[in-house]
This record gives sequence, C-alpha cells and structure tokens, in this order.
Amino acid sequence: MCWQKWIDARDREAGNQLIEKYMPLVDYHVQRMASSLPKSVKKEDLKSLALLGLYDALEKFDPSRDLKFDTYASFRIRGAILDGLRKEDWLPRSVREKAKKIEATIEQLQQLHMRDVSAKEVAHALNISEDEVYAVMNEQFFANVLSLDERPFDDDDDQSSFTIRDDRSPSPEEHILREEQIAQLANVIQQLNEKEQLVISLFYREELTFTEIGHIMGLSTSRISQIHAKALFKMRKLIEQAI
Repeated sequence: MCWQKWIDARDREAGNQLIEKYMPLVDYHVQRMASSLPKSVKKEDLKSLALLGLYDALEKFDPSRDLKFDTYASFRIRGAILDGLRKEDWLPRSVREKAKKIEATIEQLQQLHMRDVSAKEVAHALNISEDEVYAVMNEQFFANVLSLDERPFDDDDDQSSFTIRDDRSPSPEEHILREEQIAQLANVIQQLNEKEQLVISLFYREELTFTEIGHIMGLSTSRISQIHAKALFKMRKLIEQAI
C-alpha cells in the first residue's frame, strides 16, 4: 500500500513510512563501512550521507525493473557515503602530516638499506609504536583509494562508479580501466600470506565483522584487526611499487 501511494502520487506520509521501514538498511551499511574507516570519521556523518542515498533510491527506483528495492537502495546508500567521503577532506591534518613523515622515513630507510623496510623498522626510527604506523598509513590508503575513482571531467555527480547508473552504461575505456584495476588488485592480494588473504576476503567480500572472522579463524578480534592492518599496509606498498 505504501509503495503504491508513493509511486502513484509521491505521497509524503507513504514516503516517511518507507524511510522508516528501510532505516535498518541504512544502519547496517553505516555500521559496516564505519568498521573499515578511521575513527576520525563520525558515524553521525556517515548516517546523514546514507540517508541521502536512501532518499535518492526512493526517488529513482523503478518497480518495473527486475531488481529488489533492498538491492538497489544498498548500492545507492553505499554510493552516497563514498561520494560524500570523496568530497570531504575527512583525513585530519595531523594524520596527513604524520603520513608524510612516515613516508619520508620509509624512503630514507629504503635508500639506506637498499630494500623494502618493515613497519617495525619505521616505528623504531620515528620512536612510535608499530600500530601507529599501520593506523596512519592505512588511513591515508583509504583516502587515496577513495580519490582514485573521481572523474573531474564528469558534469553529473551521479555518475560515480560506486552507484548504479540509470542513464548510460560504462564506456569501453572505463570498462577496460576497471578490469585492469581489478586484475592489479587480485594480483596484489595473491601476494599476501594465507591468513591475510582470508581476512581480506571475509571482511570485504563476505562482509563479516572482525569478531565473526575471529570466531571462524579461532583468533581474537584484536588479532584479526592487526592482520587486517598489516594486510592493507602490504597492499599499499605493493600497489605503489606497481604504479
């Protein structure tokens, strides 16, 4: 009944009821994405972005298409969050400064030892903890990944590759570029050790939490978090080397 009123006449009360009905979907994606983002990104901000995605989904959903609203809305919600993160410089200035200092130290140590250096060596040189090295560099890694898909030549902000496109399909050039990125990422993941590959797969593909992954692997949540951080640190270095 609500859907029919909304589709036929954009009834405001029906729209509010649908928003309330699908709020658990918003909360789910906010929780999922917040778990893989730095603590500097507030859940309240993510929820505001997610709600914009839900509103957008309600406005653009076509019930005649063979697609469930939950699936369509999930793409819109995640896309709205990612678009919002790309537009806002959510990485604190202090973190960017730390990241620059760490990168400079990595470069100096690599030139000194003529090899790749570990996070432990970098931490020792800067007199900080190894966990802080992982945290800072992984936050910057997420910031860089978010910026990779920005297309400044697009006039329509709705053409993000993270959202469902309603008016056109990806161009052949975009398709080829995406395939190359996927192949590169797959190659990088294959260079991780078995535990790291499993954590990355379960977290990003199966969308399990660190706690759930810990139960599967017989490890603590904190240990899974550490493996995840180390895996991202390795992936970042491997991607940089491939560029």
